[in-house]
Amino acid sequence: MMARHAALMARFSPRQKAAAGLAGLVLVAGGTVGGVVAASGSPKHAAETSAPPPPPSTHAPKPKPKPKPKPKPKPKPAINPFTGIGPVPKGRVIAVKIDDTENGRPQRGLGAADIVYIEQAEGGLTRLVAVFAGHKPTVEAVRSVRASDPELLTQYGPITLVASGGGGDALPTLDKSILHSVINDRGGPGFGRDGGRPVPYNLSSNLGYVSGAVHSGGAKSIGFTWANALPRGTQPGAGVNAVVGGTPVTFRWSPGLNRYVRLIDGSPVGTAEGGPVVARNVIVQFCRVSVNPHDVDVTGNPSQYTHSVGSGRVVIFRNGRRISGLWSRKSPRSPTIFKDKYGHVIPLAPGGAYVVLATNGSHLS
Repeated sequence: MMARHAALMARFSPRQKAAAGLAGLVLVAGGTVGGVVAASGSPKHAAETSAPPPPPSTHAPKPKPKPKPKPKPKPKPAINPFTGIGPVPKGRVIAVKIDDTENGRPQRGLGAADIVYIEQAEGGLTRLVAVFAGHKPTVEAVRSVRASDPELLTQYGPITLVASGGGGDALPTLDKSILHSVINDRGGPGFGRDGGRPVPYNLSSNLGYVSGAVHSGGAKSIGFTWANALPRGTQPGAGVNAVVGGTPVTFRWSPGLNRYVRLIDGSPVGTAEGGPVVARNVIVQFCRVSVNPHDVDVTGNPSQYTHSVGSGRVVIFRNGRRISGLWSRKSPRSPTIFKDKYGHVIPLAPGGAYVVLATNGSHLS
């Protein structure tokens, strides 16, 4: 191969030989560099060409697990708004006007009431308004309504009010309210007479019968809150000595019964079923009380109108302790709220309450 190339080169002139040698040099160089360029084109391309890309993965990427939604907290079951114990009572709510004098005692069915109000009537005497939701006993002795009762009871909604009758403007005021009235003097259902007592202290009402005969409202909140734990800021409160009109109202804490026992002249007040009149809470609510000249009894004594809408002082007795604060109620349909000096709602001990509607500035110890 080399000899043939030398023979061929001998035929050319010195100038042609020089040109041919230069061309050969360029061809060799071009072939060497060109080989690299032709294979790679650039250093980067050469690297890519010399190292082929890895084959695509046959495994799909694992999806990220979705976060589990947080379970919604279960709503607390509604409780009896009048006692703080058990579920909301089904059926009608019935309020009854009940005698609170010696002639009317012992009262029948009073121990089954959820909430009991002690209010002024006339002549310094007191009368009860007992509210029944969970139980519908036969109640005795049923007495007459007062003009301030619709204002007091409208916070419960369109419930039933049972009474013997009413003088002056009492019944017309009741008729204008949202309450459903069951009045003995008007031939209302469920009434009877107890032959063992004198008139008018022997009128009874079968609330089970009334509940089936009158379609009125059910239980709803009237603003009372309930808790077993005592709130802060309590003081010793083993005794309640209040005055409603001219009648002393006294309760004493019984650790054995875990309740307040109502006393008259130092002795426990009993019920017709046996046992004392007791309360888990005694609420002394100081109210403005005014004379109602439109309702005067046969002896000339005007009835007293207790204003339960507004605000004022309150002292709550529970668990042998007392808590002072303020009560407020904006309108007849509004709830009654009790707050302590810190502005916190005062919880009651579960188990119902007696509410003593005392006159502003009256004695309490």
